[in-house]
Amino acid sequence: MEKKKVAVSKVCHGHSRPVVDLFYSPVTPDGYFLISASKDSNPMLRNGDTGDWIGTFEGHKGAVWSSCLDTNALRAASGSADFSAKIWDALTGNELHSFEHKHIVRACAFSEDTHMLLTGGVEKILRIYDMNRPDAAPRELDKTPGSVRTVAWLHSDQSILSSCSDMGGVRLWDVRSGKIVQTLETKAPVTSAEVSQDGRFITTADGSSVKFWDANHFGLVKSYDMSCTVESASLEPKSGSKFITGGEDMWVHVYDFFTGEEIACNKGHHGPVHCVRFAPVGESYASGSEDGTIRIWPLNPASTDDAEAPTANGKPKAAAVANEVARKIEGFHISKEGQTEA
Repeated sequence: MEKKKVAVSKVCHGHSRPVVDLFYSPVTPDGYFLISASKDSNPMLRNGDTGDWIGTFEGHKGAVWSSCLDTNALRAASGSADFSAKIWDALTGNELHSFEHKHIVRACAFSEDTHMLLTGGVEKILRIYDMNRPDAAPRELDKTPGSVRTVAWLHSDQSILSSCSDMGGVRLWDVRSGKIVQTLETKAPVTSAEVSQDGRFITTADGSSVKFWDANHFGLVKSYDMSCTVESASLEPKSGSKFITGGEDMWVHVYDFFTGEEIACNKGHHGPVHCVRFAPVGESYASGSEDGTIRIWPLNPASTDDAEAPTANGKPKAAAVANEVARKIEGFHISKEGQTEA
């Protein structure tokens, strides 16, 4: 009989209201980082490996619906219900620029080359801001058919994808022409759209369905129906053999990409799970919930027997590991430059 795998999560407190968006940076020389958006109006930056808090970006006057980091994790961006998108220095926490909009900003994304910021929201307009000329007027693409919920760049910044909160489908845009060139059809509005780290797949969540699309030819590769409404899904970035989901049942599920079989079900949140994302190294993943917490889960947890087995000092192994993690976290501090240091 196979031993049951028990995932023990690292719980990250700090937000006072629901966590609605999570974004991991790529791996940088200083490690990788996790930024979270919350209805409390204060995006937070954390060490992506440990979940250790680094800093809070203060300045928005309304719920923050989206946050992201550039490729080097040197700048952060956030989109808010206060009708603005802001750029932040990720090392100092200082606000660098505020881009005013005429309605709620629901989504933002840095281009891969870090030179552009894409925003979208209730105005039904996709805007591209030049980071080298932040005071210049943005470029506006053709009007989207609905209120924008998600945005992402792909094809080395040659294409953009967007979804709407009031209609199904993912729209692919050609950046050069500013026109929609393809629509990936879904029955329900797409609440989560992720481009895989290797650029091969687009992972979407719509209603109770999770779909995987070929990011180059746009054909549907896999589609799985879940037992409840799914708000977010993410594909494991290294092997692509697993994916995770979060939704209204308050649990974080792990599935086999090839068969759709459930591998693990992680319980711990006390409210619907609004966002899930794999870390760039693929060994862990994060979830954000209505309960205001972020949880970081190991992808390959120890078996029940392993977790309960005593170590040399007589303590259960899980407790020993937890103590070691705690010691590591205590060893981090914020330097004058705002970077985490061991």
